Amino acid sequence: MTKTSTERTGSMVVVIPALTEKQRNAITAAAGEEGWQISFFDSEAEAGEAAETAEILFSTSPELAGRAKKLRWQCTPYAGTDLFYPGVFASPDAVLTNSSGAYGVTIAEHILMVTLELLRRQQEYTEITRRREWERKLPVRSVCGSRIVLLGTGDIGQEAARRLRAFRPASLKGVNTTGSNPDGLFDSCIPVEDLAGLLPETDILIMSLPGTKKARHILDEEKMRLLPDGAVIVNVGRGSSINEGALEQELRAGRLSAALDVFETEPLPQDSTLWDCPHLLVTPHAAGNMTLPYTVEKIVDLFLENFRRYCAGDPLLRRVDLERGY
Repeated sequence: MTKTSTERTGSMVVVIPALTEKQRNAITAAAGEEGWQISFFDSEAEAGEAAETAEILFSTSPELAGRAKKLRWQCTPYAGTDLFYPGVFASPDAVLTNSSGAYGVTIAEHILMVTLELLRRQQEYTEITRRREWERKLPVRSVCGSRIVLLGTGDIGQEAARRLRAFRPASLKGVNTTGSNPDGLFDSCIPVEDLAGLLPETDILIMSLPGTKKARHILDEEKMRLLPDGAVIVNVGRGSSINEGALEQELRAGRLSAALDVFETEPLPQDSTLWDCPHLLVTPHAAGNMTLPYTVEKIVDLFLENFRRYCAGDPLLRRVDLERGY
């Protein structure tokens, strides 16, 4: 644990072990300019007592929020906020912001990786070469000429669209709550209520939805059947948005293939039948971790931007509506 203090006009607690020394120093310098007391901790347990009097928390922890009676603002370094819910804060004055905008690059690259692995049958080629065999005639498919639908057009969907466009797909369409087309990145966008009509014309479905009640099982058995034979599903949002039982049936039948980074229960239980499900690529919720240095640097930049706004009395960016869940 490292602690740095300045003349106290407010108390800030930071619990993000992934921060580098340079990033801690940047936060410390910003706090010092405003006369704030700041404490860094590497675990929730260490931070518990300090959090009780903190005005600002920079942490993923809803438990600390429940102890911080003087809290005014908590920033989570995650983009997803489903760990937080109405009533989680001990302080009635507390607001929550997230770090949406920090994960688009790393998750978009993950989307490209797993999509190409499925289309080019890399899992099978890995098994072939592991057996020291020289089989190279498996039929493959291309992103070029594919009809791609991105269910979710926020930071992740937009970053993915920018990269997918370079592969010259037949179409690149978005689905969101309003039907708006952010930055004109998509050929067209439709409201989520019209999703069913688009699925029969979808070769690659990329899902990056938050874990809200409205998004739960948005891809259910009925909608799954609307996808054409051979369609690929990539989910990097929340596992609750897919009916896993219905998906497994489609995968075992060989009609669809999928890459799942998120699951309804995490960690995925060791006895889950999804582990050995054919036509499925499993990754352990690793697409958007704070393991890419760029991501952590962006998280810190977003926090410092909001910290300056907080000190100036300006409205905070990326504020979360706990009722909506994002």
